[in-house]
Amino acid sequence: MLELPDAACVYAPTPAAGAAARPQTLKIQFTGSGSEYFRIWIVNLLLTLVTLGLYLPFAKVRRLRYFYVNTRVGGQALSFHGRPWPMFRGFVLLLLLGGAYGLAGHFSPVAGVLAYLLLCALWPALWRAGLQFRLGNTRWRGLRLSFQGDLAGAYKAVAPLYVPAMMLMTGSAWQAWNDPMDQTGPGAMVGMVGLLGMVLLSPYFMARIKRYQHEGYGYADQRGQFQVGTGKFYGLVLKGLLLSLLPLAIAIGIAIGLVMLLKPSGAVNPAIGLGIALLAYLLYFMMIGPYFSARMQNLVWSGTRSERLEFHSRLSFRSLLWLTLVNWLLTALTLSLYRPFAAIRTARLRLEAVSLEVHGDIEAWRAQAQEAHNDASGEAAGDFFGFDMGW
Repeated sequence: MLELPDAACVYAPTPAAGAAARPQTLKIQFTGSGSEYFRIWIVNLLLTLVTLGLYLPFAKVRRLRYFYVNTRVGGQALSFHGRPWPMFRGFVLLLLLGGAYGLAGHFSPVAGVLAYLLLCALWPALWRAGLQFRLGNTRWRGLRLSFQGDLAGAYKAVAPLYVPAMMLMTGSAWQAWNDPMDQTGPGAMVGMVGLLGMVLLSPYFMARIKRYQHEGYGYADQRGQFQVGTGKFYGLVLKGLLLSLLPLAIAIGIAIGLVMLLKPSGAVNPAIGLGIALLAYLLYFMMIGPYFSARMQNLVWSGTRSERLEFHSRLSFRSLLWLTLVNWLLTALTLSLYRPFAAIRTARLRLEAVSLEVHGDIEAWRAQAQEAHNDASGEAAGDFFGFDMGW
C-alpha cells in the first residue's frame, strides 16, 4: 500500500489580493494515470531484477518524480530534485550495516547484541538525514521545503523504544548463550519483559515519532506544530485491537456453520479448518491495514498546523477498505500486474482527502524566505548520505 507522501501535503498558493485576512480552503489534486505509471513501474521492476536490487535507488527517484509532479497543491505541482547517486551511496551503506548485523548474530549472541547497539547508535542520525534529504529536495513554486528537527530530538524521539528493545535483544542473547531450550530462565524472562514493554509503549513511541517529524517540517517562515496528545494514539490502537476481533468472529461463525452443515454427511476434514484460518488471516489484514491507515492519516494531519496554515484530513475508512479489497483482488487476478494501477488509485484517494486552510499571503512568505532557502548548506548532511527511508 502506498504510504501518504507527507511532503506532498505541504502548503498552498497565494490568496487573491485584498483577501489576505480571509482564510482560504485549498484542495490537493492527484493527476497520475495508471497506464502512465505502469510503464515506469515495469521498467523499474525489470532493471531492479537484472541488477539484483542495485537499481532500487534509481527506481525510487523515478517513482517520486512521477508522483510529485502529479500532486498539485492549489493548482501548482510539487517537484522532487533528489539525485539517484547520493541515494545509491546511502542504499549501499544501509546494506552494509544490515549485512554486518545479520552476520554478527551468526558468530555469537554477544556479537549480535553489539551490532544491534551500533545500529541503535546510528539509526536516529540516518533517519534525520533521510528527512532532510526528502524535504530538502522537494520544491513548490520554486522554493524548497525543509526539515528543521535537530539531531538530539531524533534520539529523544526513538529513546522510549530503545530500552525495551535492548532488553529483548539482551534476553535473547542471554538465553542463546546458556540454554536455548530453556523458556523459563532469566534470559527468557528479560526478553519477555522487553517484548511486553515494546507492545505497551508502541503508541507512545508513535506519538513521539510523529511529533518530531511534523514539528520539523518547514516552508518559507512557517514551522510545523503538532497538536495531538499521546492519549489519542493509545485510543487509536485500542480501537484497532477491538476491530481486529471482527475477522476472528467472522471466521468462527463460518466454521460453526460449515460444521453444522457438513457433519451429518461426514464431509468435515482438516483442510476446511486450514481454509478458515487462512480466511481469518486475510480478513484481518484487509480490515486492520486500511483502518489504521485512514485513522492515522486523519489523526496526524488534522493535528498539524503552523502559524498560518491548518491541515484537515477526512479519509474514509470505508472508502479505503473497499479500494483495498478491489486492489487485492485485481492484483491477484493479474499476477501483480495491477499493482501500479492500485498505487495510483490509493494515492489519489489518500491525497485528495487532505485540504488546507490558509491565513495570510504566502507569496510574501516566499519573497522573504527565497534568499535563505536558495542556500542548500542546511541540507548538506541529508544530501551527503542520500538517505530516503520513506516517512
